[in-house]
Amino acid sequence: MKHYIIIGAGQSGLAIAYHLNKKNANYLIVDANSETGAPWLKRWDSLKLFTPSEFNSLPGMKFPYKKGHYANKYEVADYLKAYVVKFKIQIEFNHKITSLKKQNGHFILESESKKFESKNVIIATGPFHKPFTPNCHTKISKEILQIHSEHYKSPNQLQNGATLVVGAGDSGVQILNEVSKTNRTVYFSGNTKIMSIPQEILGKTLWWWFHKVGFLRANKYSWIGKKLSESGQPVIGTDVKALFKNKNITCVGRTLNANDKTIIFEKQKITDIKNIIWATGFKPNFNWIDGIEFDDSHYPKNYRGVSDIDGLYFLGLPWLYTRGSATLGGVKKDADYLNTYLSKKEKDSH
Repeated sequence: MKHYIIIGAGQSGLAIAYHLNKKNANYLIVDANSETGAPWLKRWDSLKLFTPSEFNSLPGMKFPYKKGHYANKYEVADYLKAYVVKFKIQIEFNHKITSLKKQNGHFILESESKKFESKNVIIATGPFHKPFTPNCHTKISKEILQIHSEHYKSPNQLQNGATLVVGAGDSGVQILNEVSKTNRTVYFSGNTKIMSIPQEILGKTLWWWFHKVGFLRANKYSWIGKKLSESGQPVIGTDVKALFKNKNITCVGRTLNANDKTIIFEKQKITDIKNIIWATGFKPNFNWIDGIEFDDSHYPKNYRGVSDIDGLYFLGLPWLYTRGSATLGGVKKDADYLNTYLSKKEKDSH
């Protein structure tokens, strides 16, 4: 039996493993993927971080690129792999945990092929679990290529002809920008009143300003934290107003329904679409955890990662404590807090 099992070998799992390593704790990471950095490598080819290198470090190891550099997905994956090697972090891959329950004072974790037991479990699977696609996608002709942003790589995947991009978040806007450069007819479905912020202001990076004014330190229980967490996430680094003015982009409002090759929007019906990219986000899925309570956003109830079930902890959830909790560089503060909490708990139990 392990003293700690961490579920998830992404940035959150690695950050807390660093601390457990330093204490020579009896721990193991189990991960559903086949290699470190796999979730990053699966994303679209042109993806870049919104945070510059100086804000991307996990505990104990600087992000190895010059200040002001916006890393691509390959550089992030390489960093995570190097981190695992440097700190000799113990990981068992190809184990997607499908069941977690507490029995007789310890936890039973099950994947399709193996059972694990541990006194404590830290869930670091991140916020993105089940790709969400509106129900009307089932009414659309099989001749129209449909792809969720989770599986989108580049415009090379698309059929010739008009393309619809659905979703007004960072992913939707970045993909819309890329697809529009292929000079095909592009339709955009989603809110056009999106706040966009440049990556640099007055010669300083946006994240420098966020740090300076305290946005990154504001916790979700503070007045400013509550306001920030309730407001929509701005799009960073893309001039959305200029993008929507491109002659080959037509904004059609929300997607309402579909019937074979006819897609019905707030503003019009369209019949010439050959491809649809659903950049419509993800829904959390923690239903495999026995006895857990959820908040209004369907995330497990916790305070700074400490759940109501003794011995069960979380890292990497959005706004676990601050805006940066689910980011590469922001998770280390939550990992530091959780490590301090665990150390105190162990000390008090002796």
